Amino acid sequence: MRTLFLALALIGAVESLDVRARDAVQAAREPWLEPVMEGASDIGRPAVLYGLMLAIAIFDPLGPSTARLAICALVPTNLAVEVTKRSTLRTRPDGERKRSNSAFPSSHAANAFAVAWVFARRWRRLGPIFWLIAALVAVSRVYLNRHWTSDVVVGAVYGVVFAAAAARWLYPPIERWYRRRAGAGGAGGGLVD
Repeated sequence: MRTLFLALALIGAVESLDVRARDAVQAAREPWLEPVMEGASDIGRPAVLYGLMLAIAIFDPLGPSTARLAICALVPTNLAVEVTKRSTLRTRPDGERKRSNSAFPSSHAANAFAVAWVFARRWRRLGPIFWLIAALVAVSRVYLNRHWTSDVVVGAVYGVVFAAAAARWLYPPIERWYRRRAGAGGAGGGLVD
């Protein structure tokens, strides 16, 4: 019984923080930021991310393995997000309430952080840029009044957790294959530059 009361108290505290954050962000909106935030939000759309995976698979020497890992991270991330959305039915800050498009958690944030994790592992020197882009996608969802802060935080956690799990499952075989290929006359190295 104590656990139930503790959970309810925590939910109330999180909701209170969400409302205060939403009010502060909405009060600070500026017309010049609208296209920036809408563009950032578009980066987190699945069609954009899968198009990016295709381009990487074509133009990067290690592109197919990088794209494969990203897709292996995105599929379970999106499945978990969709199951959670349909289970929680949380109303969005703008008032929309649809089971198929519930606010909690943010799929844009989940996708952006999953891809950031994969790309930061592949191109380590550019890692901070990938993390900043993922954070911008998450912030844009709060700025555009489509998600609460807790939605994007949990979405980001989903993305990172599922990307790390996909890498743990998929990377060792890819890494072994690349090292064998590099040892047979290749340039050497691993999946990171």
